[in-house]
This record gives sequence, structure tokens and C-alpha cells, in this order.
Amino acid sequence: MPRLSEIIAALDALWPPERAESWDAVGTVAGDPDQEVSRVLFAVDPVQDIVDEAVKLGAGLLVTHHPLYLRGTSTVAADTFKGRVVHTLIKHDIALHVAHTNADVADPGVSDALAGALDLRVVRPLVPDPTDPAGRRGLGRVCELDHPLTVREFAARAAERLPATAQGIRVAGDPEALVRTVAVSGGSGDSLFDDVRAAGVDAFLTADLRHHPASEFVADRAHSATHGTGTGAHNPLALLDAAHWATEWPWCELAAAQLDEISDRHGWGLRVHVSATVTDPWTAHAASTTTSEALGAPN
Repeated sequence: MPRLSEIIAALDALWPPERAESWDAVGTVAGDPDQEVSRVLFAVDPVQDIVDEAVKLGAGLLVTHHPLYLRGTSTVAADTFKGRVVHTLIKHDIALHVAHTNADVADPGVSDALAGALDLRVVRPLVPDPTDPAGRRGLGRVCELDHPLTVREFAARAAERLPATAQGIRVAGDPEALVRTVAVSGGSGDSLFDDVRAAGVDAFLTADLRHHPASEFVADRAHSATHGTGTGAHNPLALLDAAHWATEWPWCELAAAQLDEISDRHGWGLRVHVSATVTDPWTAHAASTTTSEALGAPN
């Protein structure tokens, strides 16, 4: 069996920690470098349900996309949520390793996995990494569909292919407009609107779209299309907003496959697993009534 330090070295080669954003907290959070590891579990969130799953599985290493401590802490007391996670990890000799924004910009990375789940063909990064001479690393991906779909059909595909959540897929834009090119970004993506405009795509699928940026983006595109000016003159782009967890979960399968290949190459015999536990915080959804009578508007 490999030692933890050997596996971490392989993971750092896939997702070099120096490529993470300066505000991020990636790398190994807990674990003895000399301990032997036979099972690895991949998940999006290092929450107690996932740690309990790792205990039940007998995993020696838990790899998550989201950090446990993003802003630091002054306590790991077991009567706190995150402290209990740490205590459980140490008590059961489970290491925790985080690959966050360094996995976002990797080639392949989080957005490649998202594109793959949606049967999209990746063309290029949405925001290229200027340090990559090959031009394949970076945030988000610009993609093409093999055959055009309406916005409604593409949203239905996303709802079918991504893990089920209470939110599902929210759409802004004409449901019958045709989609040939798509920008995708796993996780929160409304900071990328300028890059999406510049890409000239038909749709943007991401997560955590806030009201004001989304409203302004849609209004700007509609105005440009109506008046024949600007980057949106002939392209009233649609927005598709999925659950944050759902857009990043496909990376767990990609990452597990990458580690599986490394294990086979080195003869480690690792047993690599992907958690199917839904850690999206939203648990139910009640559809709104949209008739004018229900809204109290005059007939």
C-alpha cells in the first residue's frame, strides 16, 4: 500500500497548490504522511455526513473540493461543527486533502468535468491561465454542442445529467432560442460575466447567480439585441443557474478516475470511491404561482 505522502505528491502533480487563488486554502488539512492508505473517498464538501461515510467505508484519505477551513479558526473543539469533523478524522486515522481553485483551473479540471456531464465539446478555457503556454488551463470552459438545442431542451439536459437537487435548473432568457455554444463554470460564476460577453456564446451555465448581476446582464443583452449594438447585438444569451454542489460533483468522478489511473500505473492497488451523498444545503422546492391573479395584478 502507498503512504499518504506518496498519494499527496500525485494529487499535487494533478492540481499544483501554487495555482490556487491567493485567498484559497488548499492542500492537506489532516493526516500522517507516513500512514498507509488503501481506500480513498472523493466528495465536494468536508461535512460530517461525508466524514462519517469515510469512516464507514474504511477510507484512509478523504479528498474534497471545498476547504474545511477557508478563513482560519481559533478552535477545533468537538462541540463545534468543524471541530467535530477534525476530531472524527483524527480518531479514525483519516487524512483530509483539499483541491479547490487549483482544481478549477486544471487541465482537465472542474469545468471540463461539468462539460463532459452535459455532453459538450470543450473548445478553450473561458478565462485562460496566462502562465499556460498550451492555452488549456484556466477558469471555465467555452464549449460547443454537437447539435443545436433550444434553451428549454438544454436546460432539460442539464436537469437530467447533473445530480438532482431541490433547486434544479433556473433559466433566464428565451426558452425557444437556439443554443450552439455554451460557456460553463463549475461553482459560483457571476464574476465571469465580462468574459462570457467577450466569448460570444449562446448560453452560460454556472451556479450561485445573484439577482442584480444576472438582472443587469440579461437587460444589457436584451437591449443590445433590440438595438443592434454591442456584443449582444445578435445574441440574446441565456443564463442557466444550477446548484453549486451539482455543478462541481462531476469533478469527483473525474478526479477519482485520474487517481485510479495513477494507482494502476504504480501498482498501488488503491480502492477509489466517489460519494453519492447529496450535500447541497437546500432540501425542498415549492414552485411559485405565476398567474396575474395570484400576484394581485389587475386583469
